[in-house]
Amino acid sequence: MNGMKKICAVTKKSSIVGGGYSNRTRATKFNPTGKVRKYPNLQKKKVFIPELNKTINIEISARGLRTMKKRGAYATLLKAGLIKA
Repeated sequence: MNGMKKICAVTKKSSIVGGGYSNRTRATKFNPTGKVRKYPNLQKKKVFIPELNKTINIEISARGLRTMKKRGAYATLLKAGLIKA
């Protein structure tokens, strides 16, 4: 691990802590199974921005990729503050 936080560049999604109970545990008695950290689905992508004629590397969630496909790379990254106008 290189010390970078696991946060999406566009949606700002980060990890959450989820508790896990099996249905069998719920049915019998209270016996917590421990907490599990759940991470967003991050992808390392190289994105070309035609408006700037530039390529940038970003770590983005799958949801962020869908947002970028819908709104366009330039508009999405500009709103996220990753590029300057």
